[in-house]
Amino acid sequence: MIIYLETREVFLEHVRRNRIEDEVGERLKLIAGRRVSPAEARSWRNSLIYVSNILQAPEIPSALGVAIEYQIHNTSRRIDLLLSGRSADQRHAAVIVELKQWEQVAATEMDGLVRTVVGGGPRDLTHPSYQAWSYSCLLEDFNTAVQEHAIEISPCAYLHNCSDGSGVQDAFYQPYLERAPVFLRHDTDALVAFLSRCLQQGDGGETIERIRDGRARPSKQLADCFEQMVLGNSEFTLIEEQKVVYERVLALARRLRPGEHRVVLVRGGPGTGKSVVAIQLMAALLQKGLNTRYVTKNAAPRTVFKAKLTGQLRRSRYDNLFCGSGAFVDCPPEHYDVLVVDEAHRLNQFSGLYGNQGENQVKEVISASHLSVFFLDEDQQVTWKDIGTEAEIRKHASALGAEVVTDELPSQFRCGGSDGYLAWLDDLLGIRSTANTELDRGAFDVRLFEDPVSLHAAIRQANTNNRARLVAGYCWNWDSKKDPSRSDIVIPKYGYAARWNLAAEGNTWIISATGVDEVGCVHTCQGLEVDTIGVIIGPDLVVRDGELKVDPTARARSDASLKGWKQSLARDPDATMQRVSRLIRNTYRTLMSRGMKSCWVFACDPELQAFLRQRLT
Repeated sequence: MIIYLETREVFLEHVRRNRIEDEVGERLKLIAGRRVSPAEARSWRNSLIYVSNILQAPEIPSALGVAIEYQIHNTSRRIDLLLSGRSADQRHAAVIVELKQWEQVAATEMDGLVRTVVGGGPRDLTHPSYQAWSYSCLLEDFNTAVQEHAIEISPCAYLHNCSDGSGVQDAFYQPYLERAPVFLRHDTDALVAFLSRCLQQGDGGETIERIRDGRARPSKQLADCFEQMVLGNSEFTLIEEQKVVYERVLALARRLRPGEHRVVLVRGGPGTGKSVVAIQLMAALLQKGLNTRYVTKNAAPRTVFKAKLTGQLRRSRYDNLFCGSGAFVDCPPEHYDVLVVDEAHRLNQFSGLYGNQGENQVKEVISASHLSVFFLDEDQQVTWKDIGTEAEIRKHASALGAEVVTDELPSQFRCGGSDGYLAWLDDLLGIRSTANTELDRGAFDVRLFEDPVSLHAAIRQANTNNRARLVAGYCWNWDSKKDPSRSDIVIPKYGYAARWNLAAEGNTWIISATGVDEVGCVHTCQGLEVDTIGVIIGPDLVVRDGELKVDPTARARSDASLKGWKQSLARDPDATMQRVSRLIRNTYRTLMSRGMKSCWVFACDPELQAFLRQRLT
């Protein structure tokens, strides 16, 4: 969707007559049905006046296409300014210009993120070079017109209010600056030279119209590269039932029909290979030319799997294949062929930073795709907002007339391959009564440590291949997020003090070279695994009078996992405490099932420590 498309000459005339913000606003109302706020109109005018000064330069060819607010197919992402023409070799060509009104920009330690002042305070936002480059990747990798007509896409960013480039042009961002240069307030001549080099002849907007009319389909190059990454990585090899589920989903994908929705619901506990099947499906579906995405609520699995596939922690063009579960709020029906939803138990009702967008993530995923595949383990719901259940999925599938196919991954390959350990863990945590009241110590290494200091020391010693990590219940505030010199997990009785994972590497903590010195939580490890996991059970899980109890008041102020339970308590105390109890127990079930070979534990509550000692002897 394009809000405004004219030639260079018409655009310049609209600016000269002080009409440009009115033209954009009127077309936005007509095309998208949305009114423009005065602040948004001022923002357009402020930026587009600078753009007009650039396009007036005599070096800029006449009849360039000028598009404002181009929404990329199947996404909510909008390109601020898209210019089109012909390159030196007469190819169709387009330039993406990401416009920013930022005055000051500071570098951060986080890949692809800068810090600037927006809305009255400092915020960490996407680097404009990365933003512009990622848009070009979306067009090159998912737009049939760009592929078929070999349209040359050149991205850049223009910070017309910024004079100091020390932050935004810091060497840390060099990989993105090389792909999409940043032009500052005083770089007008350089920007004119860049545009005139990329667009040497006008085309009256023909190239932009071709891009607009292109269909969403993955490029052969993208599909081939992704497949090679998956095939070359032993972590994503299919075993036994995983192969069966994989083939059944592909069989359904071969029978997609316009106007039809299908849902596949795959049940599987920890370590059964849900993510392995999901990633393999992505590779196969892309090879078939199907428009597909890997979806999770939590960012950590997406980030880690991208890093494992590409062999790097920096962002890449493959980022566009991975998205959050809130990406489908305004997505038209059936825009995607297949959506593969990993960790579907973590889906929420609402989306957005403040939970004020959308209607229901389950409904939106099913509506947005012909085929939606949900990988589910309801015993890994860990927050108050988690709504991903089989019943919820079936409800929305029925409402949308979608056929539901169920499958299962029964064999687990984590925890030493011991189903007995998971059954014992369920019995231990009171999640369900099982026959496994005693642990088979030969199948999986479970140890109880008498203090957190020795536990963390043992985890460090076991970290010979960067496959050992320490995690804890979220019972300590994240003070080090603002002050890295402070400790978070402080247990004075044992002289123990450690930090939560660094904010700069939160989503990659589990594979970071320094991660073993920090402590992770359920949000940075769910859906992932290591060889040896150490778990500090916080004071939110205790034993009183011989029974396992939960204490939600022991959770940290900075933990939003149980946000809403106090209000619910006033309405329905029994149901609320039952749900709170299940979420806290699920949290420790999730933490204690991250290890492939070992799980080592310490409990802050002395009575729980004694209870564990008894169960492990």
